[in-house]
Amino acid sequence: MGQQEAVATSLADTVREGIGAALAQVDADLARRYPGDPGTRQPVHTVYVPGDAFAADTLRSWGDQALAALDAHAPDAGALAAVLGIPDALAAEVHDRVRAKLAREPIEDLRIDFEDGYGPRPDAEEDAAAARAAALVAAAYEDGTAAPYMGIRMKCMEAAVRDRGIRTLDIFLTGLMEAGGLPGGLVLTLPKVTYAEQVTAMVRLLEAFEKARGLESGRIGFEIQIETTQSILGADGRATVARMIEAAEGRATSLHYGTFDYSASCGVSAAHQSLDHPVADHAKAVMQVAAAGTGVRLSDGSTNVLPVGPTARVHEAWRLHHGLVSRSLARAYYQGWDMHPAHLPTRYAAVYAFYRGGLEQAAARLVAYVAKVGGDVMDEPATAKALSGYLLRGLDCGAVDTAEVARLTGLTRADLDALAGRPSATGV
Repeated sequence: MGQQEAVATSLADTVREGIGAALAQVDADLARRYPGDPGTRQPVHTVYVPGDAFAADTLRSWGDQALAALDAHAPDAGALAAVLGIPDALAAEVHDRVRAKLAREPIEDLRIDFEDGYGPRPDAEEDAAAARAAALVAAAYEDGTAAPYMGIRMKCMEAAVRDRGIRTLDIFLTGLMEAGGLPGGLVLTLPKVTYAEQVTAMVRLLEAFEKARGLESGRIGFEIQIETTQSILGADGRATVARMIEAAEGRATSLHYGTFDYSASCGVSAAHQSLDHPVADHAKAVMQVAAAGTGVRLSDGSTNVLPVGPTARVHEAWRLHHGLVSRSLARAYYQGWDMHPAHLPTRYAAVYAFYRGGLEQAAARLVAYVAKVGGDVMDEPATAKALSGYLLRGLDCGAVDTAEVARLTGLTRADLDALAGRPSATGV
């Protein structure tokens, strides 16, 4: 016992060693390009607020307006479920969690906008607004009122606005440094990218700032906004997104789909510009494949149909938004943009119904996988990774609780991280 029986082989060890040597560069390239999930929390949405409209009370104001909209147009679980088609079994839990979320943490990711939502302004005015944004963000992190993620969207790298965008970014980052340093939840967005060289320029810009301020190289990452046709298909007929991720040199944190700029660039008429238009689905499918395995997250765009006015109109806008968010979640786009406080109730209702509706089934499948127990579904490691990732996302946004996941699975957060292939519990 304990001795391994000799088996016959035909190949010399030098064959295996030679293949290993020949593939060493490929092994290194795979590890560099496809590191997998970064293990950090991904927000379920991004809220854009123009630079001149952002204030110290913006987050709380959005939460209060969202609660007021909920009270006015769906004051109880039954009313919300009837409007959105949420199953009766989920209605009360979803409604209660949405209200609690809006009271506790209404915005998960806030972007102070100096691009389309802000527009061209006199230089002195934008200088002052960028400095003010830095002071307000620093103060929010200092007093504990910040969203988990906050930052700015600068103007793009096109010639007409390049210098202005660079200056605004410099003022904002310098202001944060002067106020005590860059917060852990800092996020920057580079819009209207058309060429990979513009991404490289952003990398060089951030490298220069890090060097000037004595920061660790690679400290500052950024999002790439996919809102031009050239960001999907280049002039040479080659797909562009993967080249942009490569050009970011490890600094790209996510890809954000820009609904209306991209649709317009494809010639889609205003009445048909939407997250579920075929041109949107094509662009997002390309983004999804390009980002897979790289650790770069994906975000869908927004709807411009606002839930305002009489209750019937609000309900119509809510049903549209809820349906679009639910559709995105099913297609593995776990983040999107919200443009109005009254979008928050349906954002969280869709997200919470998505995670709570599949909680017991996902937990049971994961238990069976861990225990190697057969059932009516035979899951593989890749599916176990997806199941644990699903539970982790539900935990991060407040759709489910640690205690109920532990009760249903017998697994800890660290266990789920390991199954999902994530570094364990790294916060934001």
